[in-house]
Amino acid sequence: MEYRLEHDLLGSKEVPESAYWGIHTQRALENFKVSSCKVSFELIRAIAAVKKAACLANGELNYLSREKFDAILRACEEVMDGKFSDQFPLDALQGGAGTSTHMAVNEVIANRASEILGGAKGDPAAVHPIEEVNLHQSTNDVYPTALKIAAIFALRRLSEAVSGLQGAFQEKEKEFTGIVKIGRTELVEAVPMTLGAEFGGFAEAIGRDRWRTFKCEERLRVVNLGGTAIGTGLGAPRRYIFLVAEKLRDVSGLGLSRAENLPGDTAHADPFVEVSGILKAHACNLVKIANDLRLSSLLGEIRLPELQAGSSIMPGKINPVIPEAVIQAGLKVMANDFLVTEAAGRGTFQINEFMPLLAHALLESLEILIRVNEVFSGHVRGITADFKRCEEISSGSRSLVTAFLPELGYEEAGALLKEFDAAGGKDLRKFLEGKMGRSRVEKVFSPQNLNALGYRDE
Repeated sequence: MEYRLEHDLLGSKEVPESAYWGIHTQRALENFKVSSCKVSFELIRAIAAVKKAACLANGELNYLSREKFDAILRACEEVMDGKFSDQFPLDALQGGAGTSTHMAVNEVIANRASEILGGAKGDPAAVHPIEEVNLHQSTNDVYPTALKIAAIFALRRLSEAVSGLQGAFQEKEKEFTGIVKIGRTELVEAVPMTLGAEFGGFAEAIGRDRWRTFKCEERLRVVNLGGTAIGTGLGAPRRYIFLVAEKLRDVSGLGLSRAENLPGDTAHADPFVEVSGILKAHACNLVKIANDLRLSSLLGEIRLPELQAGSSIMPGKINPVIPEAVIQAGLKVMANDFLVTEAAGRGTFQINEFMPLLAHALLESLEILIRVNEVFSGHVRGITADFKRCEEISSGSRSLVTAFLPELGYEEAGALLKEFDAAGGKDLRKFLEGKMGRSRVEKVFSPQNLNALGYRDE
């Protein structure tokens, strides 16, 4: 491999000749060999969008020559289009509040711009990564702004995926509306309901998640771009500070606004914690629903799609693998919420040093939830109900007598159960039909009556 020699304040270092990154990224590659987690390219794409907005503002204010403006702008757009996705191999767990990731984007854009102008990679005289690509910017305003942009686009994708899952449960709610089953509390048989109502409850919970993920985009629309190092805008002209936010709105297509208090927005990462909490709430619902489906499958009330052999030793064994995967995905998102919370809380004074971990955890949670919702939606649509098994379990349940409390009262209903037990009965529904008449029992246990809200007392 051929190398070029680059220089910085620490000295000289060889950089692969074919690489678009520079010496700062090379040092980071050598320093941060921590995990197998790589920086999300969606974050890289968003940083490039911020760079494009800054280039447009600096160009309009005549801080860049026309030639360099055109070259930097084109390089930004190429990074945004994913043409250099292999040029950002950095470990996501890095010190420096995201400076290494930020500098990687500066260097790739600068080297590509130099190439466009006919120069060589690594030649700061052609296009300088700091003095021109990073002109009037700091990691501390670029990085959190870019993270908000990346998160907003991911939230929009997640909202669509959650909508798909809600729709899948609503389809099953209609399909199962006439199937009576026994409800359960604390893993013990409770009162009768319909399987459709149970799936309707799932749909309602996911519907709340859909609304929350759609609305929480608003928490991320206020950005600190223009605040430079600590939010005071030091080193940037006032005209640029006001203009760059407008340019970023145009570049991103998002309804972004500059923070009223730039130092406060630079120092605190609480909007990310709020969004992560909403993702955790959705993860909780996914875990709970997936586990309910596993248990319903165990009881035989529903049949989950059979997807793969479940054992290397037990022939014919089929496991509920998708619900299990959903549960694990939910637990991972819950764990990531802890990391987002801890990272945000451990910032000091005017900076958040642990923004790289926060960014990785938040964007990972979004990607996991997008994918797991898509997988889960298809699985739910393949669920079928076992009407006979639901009927068998519900007909034999002692809890059925609860439906007659408005007519019989607690004591008389209890006496009926004692009589049923003394007779050694196994089918309480048939026993009740013998006592109160079949038509009366069928009316009480009809899906229409069970789905009604309470009973009419007039």
